[in-house]
Amino acid sequence: MMESHIPTPKLSYGKALPVAERRDLATEVAVALSYNGSTQAVMMATPADLIDFAYGFSMTEGLATPDQIEEVEVVETCAGIDVQIWVTQPAQSKLAARRRMMAGPVGCGLCGIDSLEQAMRAAVPVLASLSMTPDDIKAAVAALTDHQPLHDTTRAAHGAAFWVPGRGIVAAREDVGRHNALDKLAGALVRNPMGSGALIITSRVSIDIVQKCAAMGASVLIAVSAPTAAAVQMADAAGITLIANARADRFDAYTHLNRIIAGVQHVA
Repeated sequence: MMESHIPTPKLSYGKALPVAERRDLATEVAVALSYNGSTQAVMMATPADLIDFAYGFSMTEGLATPDQIEEVEVVETCAGIDVQIWVTQPAQSKLAARRRMMAGPVGCGLCGIDSLEQAMRAAVPVLASLSMTPDDIKAAVAALTDHQPLHDTTRAAHGAAFWVPGRGIVAAREDVGRHNALDKLAGALVRNPMGSGALIITSRVSIDIVQKCAAMGASVLIAVSAPTAAAVQMADAAGITLIANARADRFDAYTHLNRIIAGVQHVA
């Protein structure tokens, strides 16, 4: 498997003369997601945790449920990586009805959507509930810094993590693409369930991030950056507590504030 970062020569310019040194840069490759032999999507991604990516992307995009995935094989080619996913007939029929061929840059979460209705599809209502204290939220955000090795090395990766009451962050994934990082985390949690918890992401919150969060069944989404207005509206409709601009000492809360309870223990 390809490395997630590559040492690269560079010149650093500051007050002194240019200094030659090596800098680790994040690896970005074309990753094809193929279902039953037919390419469904091509994303630019970090070549790590690709089986998790296959499961997570399939679920959050509504292409296949975890129990409909029979096998996943990661195949390196001269042009990139082909993640070959084999699904059951019901999933194959759904894919045939929703053919998507997309070449998506890392910042794009809606590439290949062929209708306004698909782009603005309603998020799945979240049934689970999780109460957190303000101290829980701040601690979860502070803990995220210990789960971003690729970002620490390259300063060019997004992170997504899952926080569980009494356990802290139990799973985390990184990628050059913010949607990819969340999909990889979704796949990791499907393959190894961790119970009820909160999602933490390092990116802004767009409407498609909320859709993926809802597909994962998470009732609390904590983001380091700000949300869009559409994302707030969708989170409210889906029953998700949306927290943004989160830091170790403060945060903004936008929807379903009843889950943020001061002075009590968290209740799953």
